[in-house]
Amino acid sequence: MPDVPHLTPSRRRRPRNGVRAVAAVGVVLAVAAGGSYAAGFGPFARGDDGPDPAAMKQARAFLADWAAGRLPSAAGRTTEPGKAQEVLQSFTAGLDIEQPKLTAANDGVREDEDGTLGVPFTARMPVTGLGTWTYESRLPLREQDGGGWKVDWRLSLVHPRLSETEKFRLEREETAPPKVTDRQGVSLVGDAYPSLAPLLGRLAGGAGGGGGPRGAVELVDRASGETVRTEASFGKKPDPAAADRPVRTTLDAGWQAAAEKALGEADGKNASLVALRVDNGEVLALANSPSSGFNRAASGTYAPGSTWKIVTSSALLLKDAVKPDDVVDCPKYLTVGKEFHNVETSEHPGATFRKDFTESCNTAFISLRGKLDDGELGKVARTYFGVGQEWHIGIPTYDGSVPVPKDETEKAASMIGQGRVQANPLIMASVTATAVSGEFHQPSVTAGNEDETRTEPLPDEVVSQLRGLMRATVTDGTARVLADLPGEIGAKTGTAEVSDDQDNNGWLVAHRGNVAVAAVVEEGVTGGGSAGPIVHSLLSAVPEDPS
Repeated sequence: MPDVPHLTPSRRRRPRNGVRAVAAVGVVLAVAAGGSYAAGFGPFARGDDGPDPAAMKQARAFLADWAAGRLPSAAGRTTEPGKAQEVLQSFTAGLDIEQPKLTAANDGVREDEDGTLGVPFTARMPVTGLGTWTYESRLPLREQDGGGWKVDWRLSLVHPRLSETEKFRLEREETAPPKVTDRQGVSLVGDAYPSLAPLLGRLAGGAGGGGGPRGAVELVDRASGETVRTEASFGKKPDPAAADRPVRTTLDAGWQAAAEKALGEADGKNASLVALRVDNGEVLALANSPSSGFNRAASGTYAPGSTWKIVTSSALLLKDAVKPDDVVDCPKYLTVGKEFHNVETSEHPGATFRKDFTESCNTAFISLRGKLDDGELGKVARTYFGVGQEWHIGIPTYDGSVPVPKDETEKAASMIGQGRVQANPLIMASVTATAVSGEFHQPSVTAGNEDETRTEPLPDEVVSQLRGLMRATVTDGTARVLADLPGEIGAKTGTAEVSDDQDNNGWLVAHRGNVAVAAVVEEGVTGGGSAGPIVHSLLSAVPEDPS
């Protein structure tokens, strides 16, 4: 019997609460190899403290190719390239693995009884839509007669239990669509609210009702197809008592509908929008364009551009490094390792800090970088705004990153939300809410989420100054697009560079009453011109304050 885990016809069986769709094997691994080792015999008999560097180089190259999906290249590093490529490809297709990771152990490399050098590793393999399958295996390397090393191909290096007699099969259990409602009990369905369609299963499962997808990776006999053992199980057991009980979210059907419609102003560009309550962080609307697939609003990673100047201003105001009426000149250009400039190379000689904020002057903010320690911006973001801490909102999120700058140029960039500063609309809506209230609230889409965040309130004086700066940006600055709307609206625009061959992303954050909003348009060029109409459309269609 060949040692390739070929695909086999699906078999179906009906469980009590659903139909199981059965698919055959598959898996791809990702890796970071390395480690330190004790001296020994064979490949260790080199008079040094580790294995032959050439062997480890080949191991790392094989695993790197495998991780990146370069299967022909990975297979070419083995003793049986044809079989290796077919098996790796079969695993990938059959087990629906996406973006896996594999980490070599820090120790445990040894010469095995068959003369190969064994490198242990841990495989973490996300099964699409279900969860991560984690296990340990070993990568064998054999020195060749003509010199050099190759991976000694065998099925067990993919998984210790994969063999000529046993293989893996993925089983998915199809469950009834979850019932999800908004905060008032209005039913939320994907047809009416397209941006929510990819999230409904996660919302139901994350709320503790036992909903959401379920499945398992099973080891099966190649000849009979019978299950030998279950290697990994995914999903919660359904709770019969909760089967007919809808999961209530913090969302508001009216706000969600308005948000979906507002993204029509993006003119077909990728865009996303979040609106949340200032007083408690509850998300009222979360929308993406396109609505299917990736949740840019909560999981995207973007440079926030000049909307980040809210955090930068907070850091400067907290230590009394600048006051709104202080003169901070705004030249066209400022060189810090590279040339920085303002949007449309504008300049405002003799401008106050208030003017720098309302006109979003990059050079003025960069000129103040010496007022902050290298890690201070990240510390303020984390301590007062919760950015970079772990959030639990009821759906998967990216929670931001503000690394310590590597050099003065990166520090200059971080002052204006560029460099390695990363955020998304969920984060920037929360930043806005914190700035105008003084207190961070972990955002939420469902009730009862764990809250591990620890923050401190902003001083009242800083909150008052931030509110004044954001209000002036609407009345006299770059967010005039919102000036005709009712209510005391404050806002900040942002333009974030992406690359030399792409237009800038456009951002706008705003607050009115008890709501904070953030929107981003990929390649929108400017914040006021691209994200501005989206936020204007939303706020025009909803009450000044949510119920």
